[in-house]
Amino acid sequence: MTKHFADVLAIDDEPLILRFLQYNLRLAGYTVYTASTGGAGLGIVQSSPLDLILLDLGLPDMDGLEVLRQIRRQTDIPIIIITANDSEESMVAGLNLGADDYLTKPVAKADLLNAINARLERQSQQATPEFKPNFTSAKPLETELGLTPRVAETLLWIAQGKTNPDIATILGISEGTVKKHVLEIFTVLGVETRTAASLRALEVLSSPAAKS
Repeated sequence: MTKHFADVLAIDDEPLILRFLQYNLRLAGYTVYTASTGGAGLGIVQSSPLDLILLDLGLPDMDGLEVLRQIRRQTDIPIIIITANDSEESMVAGLNLGADDYLTKPVAKADLLNAINARLERQSQQATPEFKPNFTSAKPLETELGLTPRVAETLLWIAQGKTNPDIATILGISEGTVKKHVLEIFTVLGVETRTAASLRALEVLSSPAAKS
C-alpha cells in the first residue's frame, strides 16, 4: 500500500462522518486531525502543520463559509468542501472564497481519495521551483488566455493568493464584480477551481515572453 504521509484536517459535526473520514484516510496512509466545530478547526489550523482540509459547511458554532474565509486568511493549502448542500449557489460561494473542490454527501471512498490525491498533487506542482512568475503585469494573461484587461488583472491577483475581498479593494471594484470575473475565468480557461486557474496563470507568467 502506498503511504502518502500527508496531514489532513477534517472539520465536521457529524460523528459518523468523522469516523468514516478518519478510518479511510488513516488506512490510505494519511495522518488525520478532526474537529466537530469551526472554532476547534481554526485552532488546529493555527497550531498544526497541515497539507489539506476537509470542511463541512453545516457547523454548529459558525457558518462553514466563514470558517473557509478565516482559513484563507491564514493559509493557501487545499480545502475540499464536503457538505449535504448541493445547491449551485453554495458551490459557487465556496469556490469563490477559495475552496479547491466541492463534494456532496454521501461521498464514496474512491471519490474522496481521488479528490484528495488530485489536490495534493496539484499543490505540489504549484510549489515547484520551475515556476518563477513575473507579477508586474497582467498583459500576458490577456494575450495568452484571451481575457479582457479587468478579468486578467483579477486572475493576476488570484495567482498571488488574494481573496475576492482583497481583489475588490485592490482593483477598486465591488466584490460582486470580482465574483463575475472569477466565473468568467473558470469559463474561458475551462477549469472549476481557483487552484487550477492559478496554476494556468503561473505557467503563463513564468514563460520567457512574460519576463521580456
